[in-house]
Amino acid sequence: MAYALLQGMKSTRGAISPVLAERGLHPGQDLMLSALWREDGITQAELAARLGIEAPTVSRALQRSERAGTCAGKRAAGRSRRVYLTEEGQALRRPVEQAWRNADRRLRRRIGPDDLAALRRILGRLTSS
Repeated sequence: MAYALLQGMKSTRGAISPVLAERGLHPGQDLMLSALWREDGITQAELAARLGIEAPTVSRALQRSERAGTCAGKRAAGRSRRVYLTEEGQALRRPVEQAWRNADRRLRRRIGPDDLAALRRILGRLTSS
C-alpha cells in the first residue's frame, strides 16, 4: 500500500516538476515557497515544522533558494533566522499554483468525484497529527 501511495505521489509530482524546472526550482522548493506565501518572514524552525521536514533539509533548500534569488534568510534574535520571499519568489506564486491546479484537474479526470472524496478523507487521516 505504501508503495502504491508513493507511486501515485510521483505521478502527480511528475505533472508539476516540468513547470518548476522551467523556473529554476527543484522539487520541494514549491512547498517551501507555498509556506512563505501563506506567511512570509517565519523562522527556519517554523518552516521546518510546517513542512514536516528536518532543519538541515530546510537549510539546504533555503541556500538553494537564496542562490536562485527567490528567498532571503535574515538573522533574527539569537541563533534563529527568518526567511523572507524576494520579488522573484512572490512572482512564482501564480505559475506554481497554476501547475498545482492543473495537476488537481488531471487527478480528478483520472479518479472521479467519489474516489476523490475518499482519497481526501484518507489523506486527511494520514496527515493529521
